[in-house]
Amino acid sequence: MAANVNTVKASEIELKEKVVTINRVAKVVKGGRRFSFAALVVVGDGNGVAGYGLGKANEVTDAIQKGIEDAKKNLVKVPIIKNTIPHPIIGKFGAAKVMLKPATPGTGVIAGGGARAVLEAIGIENVLAKSQGSNNPGNVVRATFDALLRMRDAKAVAEQRGVNLTKVFNG
Repeated sequence: MAANVNTVKASEIELKEKVVTINRVAKVVKGGRRFSFAALVVVGDGNGVAGYGLGKANEVTDAIQKGIEDAKKNLVKVPIIKNTIPHPIIGKFGAAKVMLKPATPGTGVIAGGGARAVLEAIGIENVLAKSQGSNNPGNVVRATFDALLRMRDAKAVAEQRGVNLTKVFNG
């Protein structure tokens, strides 16, 4: 993730971890196969802050720990309005596309795999998501973060345009 104005320090908040996927990788050597593991982890505080990280090691637990440390270095703040997202958006990364739409209260998180882990870690309670293209968990997580980072709330739009908040909604 690129440096962003939405970055947050991990030491300031209590984070929950969610392992998205663990990938076993085999390296063939003279004596047989050597296995190592790659873990994709999403961390979040459930209040608009989340990050993802990839950890690689010879043991699963070590890979998960490295992933958590990496995720804590890449925390970002996302706008949440009434437990959902401000507007529909499509995020892209590689061949993966993730479409996110705001939902009415009581809908829940309707998303699969990597997108669900990200949305739950952030604390969004009502959202519709559809993963299109690649179903690679790493790319889906990155595409979801791409969509969330490009989202703006009404205050940010009003500030950028140099008008008051009512003008943003009424034209």
